[in-house]
Amino acid sequence: MREALADLCHRQWSGWLDYMFSKCEYIDGNFVIPAIFVERWRRQMTTPYKKLPEDEKESDRQEADKFIRVMGDFMDG
Repeated sequence: MREALADLCHRQWSGWLDYMFSKCEYIDGNFVIPAIFVERWRRQMTTPYKKLPEDEKESDRQEADKFIRVMGDFMDG
């Protein structure tokens, strides 16, 4: 189970970086995060889960569902 969860963590991290880089501007060999995303992500990272708006909680729930599926697959077989 540890390896399956580590694989999922890596895929989630890779997916996040791909998403983040897609929002950045590439200037002089540097990825620059636009201020609108810095403000949003900073707000999200400093807000406890239970205080997030429902649409932002849903994104976290979808990520949690991936862990639940991996654990279920492990338990089933």
